[in-house]
Amino acid sequence: MKNTLLFITMLTTGLSAGLFFAWTVSVIPGLKNVSDQNYIESMQSINKAILNPAFFIVFFGAVFALIGSSYFQYQEKMDAGFWLILAACVLYVLGTIGVTMFGNVPLNDALDLVQLNLLSVEEMKTTRMDYESRWNFFNGIRTFFAVVSFVLLLIFKHS
Repeated sequence: MKNTLLFITMLTTGLSAGLFFAWTVSVIPGLKNVSDQNYIESMQSINKAILNPAFFIVFFGAVFALIGSSYFQYQEKMDAGFWLILAACVLYVLGTIGVTMFGNVPLNDALDLVQLNLLSVEEMKTTRMDYESRWNFFNGIRTFFAVVSFVLLLIFKHS
């Protein structure tokens, strides 16, 4: 059971880190080349599409798996491995889940309320600039912490 849970922990944390990393190195640069209207429409569409079972299973499943793996490691021995998994858990919860919930999601919710047909060209530009810069900032933070959490699990597994 412990090995299976550790596998699930590494898989879900790695998939989450990979999603955010791939977004950072492909989607963000690609969206820089589209018009303000297309950017807002794309982000509104993506923000709705990502709210699906596969995303939720990976994103929140990593939390439960990290907590479970921390508990099993604690039960076995409170050694360096325990601290690596616990650090991965805390960093993922605060840096990935927390930043998403309190940074990216409120921005997504606000963008969802934007009615493009009511905005002037200048208002679209302002809306995009305000959203894009803050959203990308928060995405950078959550990407960093998701990757660090995954790296800590890799170090644990190979120690």
